[in-house]
Amino acid sequence: MGLNVPAPDNEAERLLAVRSIMPFGVEPTPELSALTELAQNVFSTLRAAIHIIDEDWMHIAYQAGMQLSACSRDISICSRVISTQKAVIIPDLALHPDLKVMPYVQGGPRLRFYAGVPIELDTGLVVGAFCIVDTFPRDLSPNEIESLHRFAVLAAALLRLQRANFTMSLAEQDLKTAAMTDPLTGFFNRKALDHLVTLQLNAALRDDQFFGALYLDMDGFKSINDTLGHSAGDTVLQEAAMRIRETVRAEDVVIRVGGDEFAIFIPRPVGPEKLGELADRLLVAFREPFDADGEHLVHARLSIGGAIAPEAGRDLGTLLRTVDKALYQAKAEGRDRFVCRTN
Repeated sequence: MGLNVPAPDNEAERLLAVRSIMPFGVEPTPELSALTELAQNVFSTLRAAIHIIDEDWMHIAYQAGMQLSACSRDISICSRVISTQKAVIIPDLALHPDLKVMPYVQGGPRLRFYAGVPIELDTGLVVGAFCIVDTFPRDLSPNEIESLHRFAVLAAALLRLQRANFTMSLAEQDLKTAAMTDPLTGFFNRKALDHLVTLQLNAALRDDQFFGALYLDMDGFKSINDTLGHSAGDTVLQEAAMRIRETVRAEDVVIRVGGDEFAIFIPRPVGPEKLGELADRLLVAFREPFDADGEHLVHARLSIGGAIAPEAGRDLGTLLRTVDKALYQAKAEGRDRFVCRTN
């Protein structure tokens, strides 16, 4: 049911701009709140919103009036604003050849009108749309369209300010990141759980999205240390980290829990099945032998436990307990396998 809207030619640069204002997800601010509430009143519309579009999702920076959930990019009307980098005005969605079949038109909330204009963070880099919607057909005058553009200009200015404030805090953040980094693998350590993972989990659940977790345990790693020494073990861990890094997405968070155990947190997977697909790729990657010291090839396959929020819990503690049970089950059932649990 996707709209198959093409990405703009500068999509790579545009996504970099999006990430510059979304280090941990879009967070509402009082200024964005006031701007969208003002727009809702000015246009006397059911809803006004600031939407940010990344490679997969339409995120809601703020919305006034009717509260809607984030959705995938391929069904968002705002993706047309990103593609054309121009205003998109649709007086009656029910008459549009592509949009009339969309779930938000045919079913609740039965939207009929949409108007969105580009939010240009930097010259040529449209990160989202300032949009208004309603449940009855209507149109905008040229003056109203120009006013909507002005709201987008103000939204871009507020987002640039947000980015500047974040940049100013980078020195402090670098210190925190250094304290949260495992020097051997370059992954985060356990200190990142509360600081980083909890933020991403809460952001995903706030937008009614999934949040996945995998626990990885390297089978047979202890014997490598015992027979070849800790230097060889460290070499294997570094190679293991490289295989994990080559398998996960850029936005996934990998944590070295300790020893030969790793945790991978997957923000906003499209569905629970994505955990199984990632786990299968990791299992295949770790079935290849490791060069421990230039002389010995050793095997250290994986046992993987998985769980996904909110089914397996809406807080980090509950999610971690569930995924730990899944890992224990994978090891008990013979290792070199993936088990996913919901409780």
